[in-house]
Amino acid sequence: MKYVDGFVIPVPVDKVQAYRRMAQAAGKIWIEHGALEYMECIGDDLYVRMGKPFPRAFKVKPDETVIFSWVVYKSRAHRDRVNEKVVNDTRMEEMDMKSMPFDFKRMVYGGFKTIVEFGSER
Repeated sequence: MKYVDGFVIPVPVDKVQAYRRMAQAAGKIWIEHGALEYMECIGDDLYVRMGKPFPRAFKVKPDETVIFSWVVYKSRAHRDRVNEKVVNDTRMEEMDMKSMPFDFKRMVYGGFKTIVEFGSER
């Protein structure tokens, strides 16, 4: 079964385009180093009545939205190999962590084992 790194990040609305540019550059790097998929999604229907809405769970401010992202790998070992290559890629050094369009302290991240998988092969 595949392995997935997942992220949820509150991002100021006025920094979404900067985030998108950063994510496009990062996604290319992850895919070049072997990730199977790289997906970045912006909140659209966040104030749902079921469960706890993302904005409330992440204490999203009125001028923020939520980015929900994931990277898919063949396995955890594959994830570890890909991420090691990504970390050592000189293009990552160009992304100044101090000028990121979001607050790293508010990013939620984790690695997940797949337990159910449906979908079509592309």
